[in-house]
Amino acid sequence: MLHLVLVFSPLLGALLAGLFGRRLGDRGAQLVTCGLMVVSATCSVIGLFLHLGEPAFKVPVLRWIEVGSFQVDWALRVDTLSTVMMFVVSFVSCFIHIYSIGYMAHDASVPRFFAYLSLFTFMMLMLVTSDNLLQLYFGWEGVGVASYLLIGFWYTRPSACAAAIKAFIVNRVGDFGLALGVALCFFVFDSIAYDVIFAEAAGHAGETVQVFGLSADALTLIALLLFVGAMGKSAQLGLHTWLPDAMEGPTPVSALIHAATMVTAGVFLVARFSPVYELAPAALAVVTVVGASTAFFAATVGLTQFDIKRVIAYSTCSQLGYMFFACGVGAYAAGIFHLMTHAFFKALLFLGAGSVIHAMSDEQDMRRMGGLADKIKITYAMMWIGTLALVGFPGTAGFFSKDAILEAAWASHNAFHLYAFWLGLAAAVLTAFYSGRLMFLTFHGESRADPHVMEHVHESPPVMTVPLVVLAVGALLAGWLGKGMLDAEGAWWAGAIVTGPDNHVLHAMHEVPFLVKLAPTLAMATGLGLSWLFYVKMPDLPERVATALRPLHTFLYNKWYFDELYDFLFVRPALVLGRIFWQGGDVGIIDRFGPDGVARTALAGGARTVRLQTGYVYHYAFAMLIGLVLLVGLYLFVIGG
Repeated sequence: MLHLVLVFSPLLGALLAGLFGRRLGDRGAQLVTCGLMVVSATCSVIGLFLHLGEPAFKVPVLRWIEVGSFQVDWALRVDTLSTVMMFVVSFVSCFIHIYSIGYMAHDASVPRFFAYLSLFTFMMLMLVTSDNLLQLYFGWEGVGVASYLLIGFWYTRPSACAAAIKAFIVNRVGDFGLALGVALCFFVFDSIAYDVIFAEAAGHAGETVQVFGLSADALTLIALLLFVGAMGKSAQLGLHTWLPDAMEGPTPVSALIHAATMVTAGVFLVARFSPVYELAPAALAVVTVVGASTAFFAATVGLTQFDIKRVIAYSTCSQLGYMFFACGVGAYAAGIFHLMTHAFFKALLFLGAGSVIHAMSDEQDMRRMGGLADKIKITYAMMWIGTLALVGFPGTAGFFSKDAILEAAWASHNAFHLYAFWLGLAAAVLTAFYSGRLMFLTFHGESRADPHVMEHVHESPPVMTVPLVVLAVGALLAGWLGKGMLDAEGAWWAGAIVTGPDNHVLHAMHEVPFLVKLAPTLAMATGLGLSWLFYVKMPDLPERVATALRPLHTFLYNKWYFDELYDFLFVRPALVLGRIFWQGGDVGIIDRFGPDGVARTALAGGARTVRLQTGYVYHYAFAMLIGLVLLVGLYLFVIGG
């Protein structure tokens, strides 16, 4: 009963606010959705104490599909992995809901916004509690639809509509890979139930399938197809372009999508399917390379952005890369550990940025900020806590999880483990630099804002600052509380995450050289020190460096030209092809000889027929005579003959 309440409370809130929002009013919709989210979050905390480290069990909901021998039950899978994910999703979402009461107070569509938030949360809970691939796919697509609605919430803005469509389309690419992976699982295992797939995976090791006449390892192909789906949802390199544009949604949406929920779905999927990935080393190598490349790529782009939310968005993209290459080197536990700690400090940073934007009358450009530390002191302090956790300052949540990932990368036997380690270390330096840059440009130095705007800068109300404080506590303590996730024996996970007999990375990571353990802290100190030098000590230095390295700066500022490349490779050819089919096929052939042609023929025939209607009796008599002659002739020569 506990988990049914946990999962379905957000759905009830979404239905009440969405269907009866006008009757409930703004305040009623807020109370209903936030109250039910508090219930869900409370249940998730209780679940932590009751079910961590316990064997998996199922909570049946209903018989879903039954077609011949194919049966799918709707049930909630409760194990250590899903318990951690339920806690992260419900707890963080609860405080984002509460924060939104203040942030969206003056919006014209409050019930609709809270209905979307709760719907999104329910779909994510469906995803992480899935007991089979069909239920996972339901939650996966539901999260995609809800994110589309939230990103395009301000639908009167063309940029918001474009961002929502972009997110939807890019995710469709990844989701197609996921759908193929689900189909291949059913083809290989004759089931989509997790228990069957995981129990029989070892028996299918080395088995091949024929694809377009080519032979491929079945488990490797399944793992790669599932990873394509994960790449889309978790914005990995190649399918990442939707993520920065998603900032067009309200700031609480950014926090919800980028912190604990949608973007972490891919990491959860890889960890959930660890029994399959452990038998597909080639797929793990791909996961490692893509994750490490994403971590470095996003960190380089974050150096040059000026929109405060976009900087944090690229930070999310980079941190997701860490989580993936942790899974790729076999340290699934370290990846989920970082997922959990990241949820707290990234939600804190996004909501802190929202507090800054709220104080600055919707200004998001850091070049028009500065000198805010004394005016919004609570936000300033909380954002520094989030920043220190992000960069891995000793004692904070990020310190434990990020260090664990880099140590695991060094200790792993994955073919690309050193590639992941060195790119991850470089990304750590860059992360510290752009995080310090964000803080120094926003809060320190002389104000660069409009004086009229600065006169009205004020701290956010308690309904917005209290969630910041709670998340800041999580950003400080989550690392200490979650260290058990790295248990080398795997007892903490109780079988929820599986590592093969040759995977000893959690043992080996504790035996890496001292310099490897120290490297992340040195990277953090180097990045923060350089950002202080650039933006506090010598504020003219960034412009000089950007001028001296103009081509590189332009390349990074334009996000490695991925959008332009995709526009050239896909968008423009699609438009050209569309015009050809539209003008040549649709208009030139189908319309010409179809409805338009039939209509023209009917009109022409009608026009000719009208000419026969002259109104003269002798014309009609002559026509009757001709008709009579034809009938007689027909009778005499055809019928009679």
